Amino acid sequence: MTDPERHRRSRAESYDQTITALLTKRSDLFAEASKLRDRIAEIKNDVAALDRVLGTLGYEGDLDAAMPRQKREVLFGRGELTRGILDTLRDATAPMTSREVAQGVLSLSGQDARDRRLMTEHTRRVSKALRVLKKDNLIVSRKDTRNNIIWAMTGPR
Repeated sequence: MTDPERHRRSRAESYDQTITALLTKRSDLFAEASKLRDRIAEIKNDVAALDRVLGTLGYEGDLDAAMPRQKREVLFGRGELTRGILDTLRDATAPMTSREVAQGVLSLSGQDARDRRLMTEHTRRVSKALRVLKKDNLIVSRKDTRNNIIWAMTGPR
């Protein structure tokens, strides 16, 4: 058997098994991430309950000072959020709400816009960045019929 024949025989006809295994692993990872988010929420609730009990018992110290330092999570590199916002607004066919802009930025960065907590955090960051961009006259805002602020690029795209 020559080398090219052996190579052809060992090559799979389809990738069905690989695809199935990858989809299963993806599902498992999402389930694990969901469990971790739930556990983090439980811990935060427990800490809040402990804080209330400490206050009830008369503790007057600074609870935040007693917390271990946490590593800051960097979600965007320098200027990355601004570029994402401007790209999203530049590609838009109509003015967008802050939440819609945040969804666009998340999809540009390949993150999951279905994650409610992530979406809320990004919407807050995007809203702040939009206000800064408005001060710099790079974008404009106005209110829509439901009194929501909508954003668009200034001048030609």
